[in-house]
Amino acid sequence: MIAYLILGATYAFAAAVQPGPFQTFLISRTLTNGWRRTLPAALAPLISDGPIILLVLVVLNQVPTWLEQVLRFAGGVFLLYLALGAFKAWRSYQGPQAAVEGSTRQSVLQAAGVNLLNPNPYLAWTLVMGPLLLKGWRETPTHGLALLIGFYMTMVLSLAGIIFLFGRVRDLGPRVGRGLLAASAIALAGFGVYQLWTCIRALS
Repeated sequence: MIAYLILGATYAFAAAVQPGPFQTFLISRTLTNGWRRTLPAALAPLISDGPIILLVLVVLNQVPTWLEQVLRFAGGVFLLYLALGAFKAWRSYQGPQAAVEGSTRQSVLQAAGVNLLNPNPYLAWTLVMGPLLLKGWRETPTHGLALLIGFYMTMVLSLAGIIFLFGRVRDLGPRVGRGLLAASAIALAGFGVYQLWTCIRALS
């Protein structure tokens, strides 16, 4: 159970600090409206991910076991690809850039809408979290629940931390952002290697 809790937490942290449309939206809102008004948006994945998870699990439940293993292997490769992207972003990081224009009104539903249209959660749940959740649930539902709890607790806390940090970005400087990207690259690479290793071990 602890292993699944740690796996969920590790991937959530890596996903939360990865640059992407949702993170850009949160940073933009934070720089525009301040961290206090943006903070509730950290809860957005709790709303938007439900339909995504259901869709992915329905599809994965219909595929044969060997194809699920192929998807898990592809997920490991995908994680290593993300780790490479995070490493490149770390090398070229200059500081936060607000790239999303819009209304100054902030709401959890707005952030959830952005995340629902973001391709990253679909890829993550299809290639990584979905197969891992099914594997844990088949062992015992407690493992599946531990994975979800570790993932969403860490996701919400990490997003809240990003909102707070960028709310004080003028005081903290770009080193904090670079540090988060470096940690993300390490976590993604480690998770990718772990997933490839478990997949190869299952097939041998």
